[in-house]
Amino acid sequence: MKRKDRHRQRQGRKGIVGLLLIAAGACTAAVLWWGNPLHEKPDWQPDKPIFIQGKITEYTAEGTGENLMLPLSFIEEFIDDSVRYEASTESVVMATRQQVLYLSEEQEKGELNGEAYKPGRAVAEINNEIYVPYDSVEEIYGTEMQEDTTTGAVMLMRAGESVDLGKVQVQGRSSSVALRTRPSNYAPIVEDMTQGTALQLWKRENGWYYAQLDNGYTGYVQSDHVTLDGTRKVNAGEESLSVSEKKWKGKAVNLAWEAVYSRNPDTSSIGSLPGVNVVSPTWFSIASEEGEIEDNADPQYVLWAHHRGMEVWGLLSNGFDPDITSGALSTYERRMGIIQKTIALAKQYELDGINIDFENVYTKDGANVTQFIRELKPLARANDLILSIDVTPKSDSELWSVFLDRASLGKITDYMMIMAYDEHWASSPEAGSVASLPWTETSVRRIIDEDGVPPEKLVLGIPLYTRVWSEEEKDGETKVSSKAIGMESAAEILKEHKLKPQFLEKEQQNYVEYEEDGVPKKIWLEDKSSLKARVKLAQSLQLGGIGVWNRNFASDDAWDVLKTFNTK
Repeated sequence: MKRKDRHRQRQGRKGIVGLLLIAAGACTAAVLWWGNPLHEKPDWQPDKPIFIQGKITEYTAEGTGENLMLPLSFIEEFIDDSVRYEASTESVVMATRQQVLYLSEEQEKGELNGEAYKPGRAVAEINNEIYVPYDSVEEIYGTEMQEDTTTGAVMLMRAGESVDLGKVQVQGRSSSVALRTRPSNYAPIVEDMTQGTALQLWKRENGWYYAQLDNGYTGYVQSDHVTLDGTRKVNAGEESLSVSEKKWKGKAVNLAWEAVYSRNPDTSSIGSLPGVNVVSPTWFSIASEEGEIEDNADPQYVLWAHHRGMEVWGLLSNGFDPDITSGALSTYERRMGIIQKTIALAKQYELDGINIDFENVYTKDGANVTQFIRELKPLARANDLILSIDVTPKSDSELWSVFLDRASLGKITDYMMIMAYDEHWASSPEAGSVASLPWTETSVRRIIDEDGVPPEKLVLGIPLYTRVWSEEEKDGETKVSSKAIGMESAAEILKEHKLKPQFLEKEQQNYVEYEEDGVPKKIWLEDKSSLKARVKLAQSLQLGGIGVWNRNFASDDAWDVLKTFNTK
């Protein structure tokens, strides 16, 4: 090839490169001016993705329209972590303080607050996932749903949520506004939006809105291309209080438990109980794994209490039998059977509330105890009954403490009674107070601080009994035993032995020691001094009330101290 030809060839290549550089510069200038023109559509089609607050979740819906269904695991993660599936009966239970809804994989079988309910579809198992009809979810939780049948997107808003609304404002000679994958003009375009396109505006950052279209597409749009168009808010479904709940709101509970073992007390011998506004007789107990209830109620006792202006909150126990408890609470059918029997008894005897006292429960059955209370509350509320539960102070005891989910129970019930006694129990290896004040205060504060139970829901359980401790030397060891006595019996011991109590500053109790038949005796007394300290503690912590165990152990002057709580 001649040198002249090679020169012409080189000049040609330079021209092409130059043109390419000019074109690239023009493209860059265009991107800088107009933005990235490339489009990038969502890759979730044709599935039915579920969106929460404009964010896609890992869950997909099934069906469409009236037949739309949501995965149970989605409901559990985003709506209600207490939703329950019972594999043994292939059923789902959803509950709030207002309603409890039971659904079965048999479409015709459903219950709403214990009454027949027919859902749009049955619960179904699809690809190893349990699906729940959306209409039932909406019924219980007050959600709102928007579905686009073209893209398949399902956009769900929960009760109480809100979102700003907007419309696209096209400016200048442009025919559309870009919705982009990121808050940058260099980001690809998700959708070209025309004038007036509706937007849900989930957040704003650095001059951009994170927005969602009605078809489910999400992305970023420059805020100066949006005009605000109000707010969409889902009704929070605020709980309307029942007559009883309104009555007790802000009012102090002053309760006395009435221990009924074989027969009810003679009300003519009880006295006036000044200050007491609730009595809770131990009348009912679960008597079998099938859910039979033993009934020891006395209509005359109810008349006596009501005549004196006191409410009656009948106590239902589990008989303190862990095996009966395990069977009786194992399924929805059994739990609901107990609940309906309890409600019927409350109506029969014209009770004002129900007090639950489940003790000696296997840890594995703790969730069933919580579920029982969760299912009981809506029916108690529908029948204008106050619902309370007794709990022990927190400890490592498997059967007496660990099974209690105090955080959840505190959200469900109207009141939680802290049985702040038996710091040293009947068979304790060492003698000590039934409930020293520091131990009592710690017990209450742990439930407030660790479990988040509001103080106004807590009722401080106060012992009206103490223990006479005996310490005998046998075979070179000290054997400790005890006997429970009431306040009057303790006063008689002091009188008989001419004992002068010593006040223990730390425990905030009077204490005595004496000898009987050569055996050393010790008593940490429950008297006006200890009661006054407990009432003062309940007031300082702004608790919802006090409750005493039990009425029969009290001395006459005990009520003079206890009634002062009502003046907090």
